[in-house]
Amino acid sequence: MSLSDYFDDLNKAYRAELEDLQSDSEGNNVLSKRLAEKRSQFAALLPMMAFAPEMVAPVFHGGVRFIEPAALLMLSYAEPEEFPDWDAVRPAVQFEAWAVPLVAAVLAEADGERFLLTAVCLEFLHAKAGERLRGSADTGADADEAEAAEEEGDSGEREAEDQDLEEAGSDWLAEQGFDRRG
Repeated sequence: MSLSDYFDDLNKAYRAELEDLQSDSEGNNVLSKRLAEKRSQFAALLPMMAFAPEMVAPVFHGGVRFIEPAALLMLSYAEPEEFPDWDAVRPAVQFEAWAVPLVAAVLAEADGERFLLTAVCLEFLHAKAGERLRGSADTGADADEAEAAEEEGDSGEREAEDQDLEEAGSDWLAEQGFDRRG
C-alpha cells in the first residue's frame, strides 16, 4: 500500500511549509521562532484548517509522540471520507503539554476531528521521513539519494517495513473493532 492521494499531496505541501518556516532570508534557522508565532496566532489560523491544512498543521510540529505508529501508517493510506473517528486514533498519539490546549481548540471546531487526524498524520509522515534520512546518513548513504528513493518508492527495505507496519496496523484496527482490509 502507499499513501492516499490526500496525504501524498498534503505531505509534500507540509514539508514545503516547514522548509519555508525553517530559514529567514539570511539563511538563519528561525523555525522555533516562526512556530511560536504561528501558535500565538492559532485562533486566527483555525478557519484555514478546512482549505489549507498544511498551513495550520505546523502548530503541532514537535508536539506529538507516536505511541502506535502502525495506526498512523494505516491512517496515511486513507482518504478523508474513510478516516476513523478521532477516538479510535487518540490512543496512538500523545501530545506535549503545550499542544493540549491547541487540540481542544481544534476539536471544538466543526471539522476539527478531520483536521486533527490530518495534522497528526502529517507530523507522523514528516518524522518517519526524517528517521529514514537519518538512517541513511548513519550508513554513509547520500541524503539526496535516500530522499529520491523515498519519493520513488523503490526501496525494498521500505516496502518490507511498510508491510510489517501495515500488518501491525491492521491488527490494531481489528482490536479497535474495525474490519480488516483486504
